[in-house]
Amino acid sequence: MIKRFLTGCLLAGATLSAAAQAWPTKPIKLVVAYPPGGVSDSVARTIADKLSPGLGVPVVIDNKAGASGAIGVDAIAKSAPDGYTVGFSAVSPLALSPHLGKLPFDPKKDLVPVVSVMYSPVLLLATPATDAKDFKSLMDAARSKPGAVRWSTSGPASLGHIMLEQLKSTARVDITHVPYRGGGQMITDAMGGQFEILSINSGPAIVQQVKAGKLRALAVGAPARMDSLPQVPTLAELGFAAANMTSTFGIFAPAGTPAAIIERFNAQFNKVLAMPDVRAKLIAADNVPTGGTAAAFANQIAQESENNARIIRQANIKAE
Repeated sequence: MIKRFLTGCLLAGATLSAAAQAWPTKPIKLVVAYPPGGVSDSVARTIADKLSPGLGVPVVIDNKAGASGAIGVDAIAKSAPDGYTVGFSAVSPLALSPHLGKLPFDPKKDLVPVVSVMYSPVLLLATPATDAKDFKSLMDAARSKPGAVRWSTSGPASLGHIMLEQLKSTARVDITHVPYRGGGQMITDAMGGQFEILSINSGPAIVQQVKAGKLRALAVGAPARMDSLPQVPTLAELGFAAANMTSTFGIFAPAGTPAAIIERFNAQFNKVLAMPDVRAKLIAADNVPTGGTAAAFANQIAQESENNARIIRQANIKAE
């Protein structure tokens, strides 16, 4: 009986291995956790077009937006683990959202990181409501008048909010959080001086406002200074390494997807991310291509999740 069991396991393994070797034989769906037309969608479509020739089958985009990426990630998690569905999302639904409420998926059990695609720097900008010319001036203002400096983010428990709480804890300053529901109205109000500071993902439109003098860049959350704004220091350079956060995006697969398929996906995505025209397109939109191994990406997400959990507990952050 044991012999038959072992034989069955070997046959099942051989069948799975053969299926992975034959893969892919039909179109692959790339779920994008954001609506059509945005920067993230554009990046995903560029990568899909370049990925298709290397895999020998079409790669079809399926936009499933909502709940800050959680709807798309849930769709990935609930897909068949056969190598014909992967997804593109920020890591926030896996490393931030789980600490704020119950999700319909388990980031650790239902998903497998495939590859890091890019990070988007987070700019800390001064509006016409403040005379702060640099980060030190901002901190001096916050210390001289506790609570008077207002920092706007795209919402409660957003990455910008986590950055703010980490900075407040390190610098021991009192800054008032002004949460918005997304970035559109926040930018309009920033131009009108409705608050002193905002944090927002960088992009060509934001950089244009900075270069036009309508907003002043005081710092950036990023591993290195931005090519488009080389004079702006990172938060790490300013002594706030823990608040030096970025929005990282990557590719995920349903848990149970064969390791051989994950490895091939990883190799193909890395190949695409190394293409000069792809890198140029990402960098033009102020996104920095990354790449790397699946294991390194998984470790990054785990570390970010641990850091976020600590900050959320310490600051008693609640999702609305």
